[in-house]
Amino acid sequence: MQRFLTAGLRQLASPAVLAAALFALSAGVASAQAVAPAATQDDLAPPAVTAPAATQQGGIRGANIFEIAPDASTDPKYSEQTNAERGKVQPGNNAPMWRDVGKGVTGYSSLPYPESGNMIQGFVQYPGSSLTNAGEAWRQVRNDWIIPYGGSLLLIALVALALFYFGKGTIKLHGSETGRVIERFTYVERAAHWVNAITFVVLAVSGVVMAFGKFFLLPIMGSTLFGWLTYALKNMHNFSGPLFAVSLVVVFFTFLKDNWPTKEDITWVLKAGGLFGGSEVPSHRFNAGEKVVFWGGVFFLGLIVVGSGVFLDKIVPAVEYTRANMQVAHMIHGVATVLMMAMFLGHIYMGTIGMEGAYKAMKTGYVDETWAKEHHELWYDDIKAGKIPAHRTAAAAAASDAPRAA
Repeated sequence: MQRFLTAGLRQLASPAVLAAALFALSAGVASAQAVAPAATQDDLAPPAVTAPAATQQGGIRGANIFEIAPDASTDPKYSEQTNAERGKVQPGNNAPMWRDVGKGVTGYSSLPYPESGNMIQGFVQYPGSSLTNAGEAWRQVRNDWIIPYGGSLLLIALVALALFYFGKGTIKLHGSETGRVIERFTYVERAAHWVNAITFVVLAVSGVVMAFGKFFLLPIMGSTLFGWLTYALKNMHNFSGPLFAVSLVVVFFTFLKDNWPTKEDITWVLKAGGLFGGSEVPSHRFNAGEKVVFWGGVFFLGLIVVGSGVFLDKIVPAVEYTRANMQVAHMIHGVATVLMMAMFLGHIYMGTIGMEGAYKAMKTGYVDETWAKEHHELWYDDIKAGKIPAHRTAAAAAASDAPRAA
């Protein structure tokens, strides 16, 4: 058996057998290559794509990143290259290109967004800024004017109200209450006012923290807690803004009828409402001071604040929200809101601790006849003369029930 196996192995190792085996192997390889599928288009390397030359401007040009030599710096003469030579091997790494970027020259970008070809805005000069790129000009207006002077205005208003309160105190009634009440505000008027007032407080507090908080809260709270606080207030600000806008429109049309200027308002203004006298100047339902807040704060400043605010919220359709547009809207919004807050601080003061019975009037809707006579004498006289119902809600209900009773 052993001799048989040895003889067989000798025959397999013979040159003839080995030659036959090699021939068969080569034939098999050739057959496999013949049936292998041809490379598809997807298997090929994608062709190089270059930016369209028609959109190139100045020193900024598009380039395929695969065509830029990443190892160009290994050239011994790399540091001696001119801008023209550098532009051939590394187009984005030369001085002329970045000078154009700094000038606001529009380059090529495949992104389908406005300003996608501009890394830095062009040069402008806003009121209060130097001639520089738009982003820096906006920063100068905000940091050098709106923040310091706006903050100073609010502090001056607060200090003035505090001095007035500690010097004069709450304006109290001179006569005794009669127990007979007059309806000063209906339910609809109070609801509109309170919705507007609450959203205003949310917007004012959040706006003050975002604009001035880094000066008086950040050193106390630290960056982490202050960051979370401002993030939460920013979202509250953005979502409260549209509600404030709607409520402001409702407030305007609700109180428009009794806020038209009258000749008696001139006397009230000339005498400063009797602020420095012994008695108040007679007025209708709203005096000249309240009308100034209505037309100056609610209407004029309200229109600017709401218009710029909804633009910053990006809820105005068919508008390009470019950096320049947003910057201008932000500056307008900042100035108008500071003026509105300063004006409304006086209104809030008089409606709370500044005048006895004022807060109760907006809370319950009713005032005593003595209050009406002392603070709004002409309005009180019209009620007594029957020109205005003392209880408008009851009169309206009676009027609506009259046809059914008939």
